[in-house]
Amino acid sequence: MKRASRGRVAVAMSGGVDSSVAAALLVRQGYEVIGLTMCFNLQEPRNARRPSCCGLQGIDDAARVAGVLGIRHYTLSMRASLEEYVIRDFLRQYLAGMTPNPCVRCNQFVKFKVLLSRARALGASFLATGHYARIVRVPAGYLLKKATDRRKDQSYFLYRLDQEQLSSIMFPLAGLTKLNVRALAEEYKLPVASKAGSQEICFLPDQKNYRLFLRERAGGGIKPGAIVDHEGRTLGVHQGIAYYTIGQRQGLGIAAGRPLYITAMDLRTNTITVGSRSQTLKKRFLVRDAHFILSRPKKVIVARVRIRYNHKETAARIVPAAGNTVEVIFRQRQFAVTPGQSAVFYRGDTVIGGGTIEKVLD
Repeated sequence: MKRASRGRVAVAMSGGVDSSVAAALLVRQGYEVIGLTMCFNLQEPRNARRPSCCGLQGIDDAARVAGVLGIRHYTLSMRASLEEYVIRDFLRQYLAGMTPNPCVRCNQFVKFKVLLSRARALGASFLATGHYARIVRVPAGYLLKKATDRRKDQSYFLYRLDQEQLSSIMFPLAGLTKLNVRALAEEYKLPVASKAGSQEICFLPDQKNYRLFLRERAGGGIKPGAIVDHEGRTLGVHQGIAYYTIGQRQGLGIAAGRPLYITAMDLRTNTITVGSRSQTLKKRFLVRDAHFILSRPKKVIVARVRIRYNHKETAARIVPAAGNTVEVIFRQRQFAVTPGQSAVFYRGDTVIGGGTIEKVLD
């Protein structure tokens, strides 16, 4: 896992400003750079109002940037890998009443597994991306840390990377802010310097929301059911558990004279329970498929835990349980602990691990 000082680096080029500047920086640092663009979404038109990162417009933009930089550029069809590793899980979790995080699985299995393998087949020693995060070498191995620009930090989505992957990845934007990146894109005269960011879920066609995608793919597996309060009184009808998430307030279609939030969803009875905001506050939950970047703790540890991307990390105890399961116990109750989302563990600016929220206990 020794890093070379210079060599051939493949850059995952989405056609956006971040990956384009990452490629430009590596060219200027003396690396032999090749551009790789993953193609996921052939249904998206080139003039989409909010283009995804891996559609036709992204491919065109990445090719134009590669031309400006004078580097080789390859387009790789990755739809089959996306279907296998991401979309099937996305559907399965929603149909199970969970709220998945497809970006985490895409990073773990598609970008930094399949694409990394393709990069190595092309003779590249490293795969670089436009992620805002840092990798630091220490005697025990590689650490994943937050980016300098904390507002753009993406370490939350990268917590499942292992030592072998971290040893082969470069994040050229680690020490830059988004403003720095925009300024460099202008300085380097990159054709995407003013391009807007891509939409959140890259495999959904332009303008299509996830509900329509679920309806098309799940068929009759999504059925209406009762919305009840904590006393069991029926307040309304939901359109299918897959269309809702814990903590949701809008779009419930009920008028109760007071704010109501989804506090629980029971797949067995096809029932959604709503209550006050205080009833969404939880303290203990189980995390499955726990992954630790250096080593799994054998005893209780204290860390700060983030339960969704925009959640402020909060102090908690992490208690090892059977297999790859851990129990997380917050010091203070938190809003909307949501099964299917990622719980990521931090010490300072270092990611120590994380996993998928499986079950709320209290």
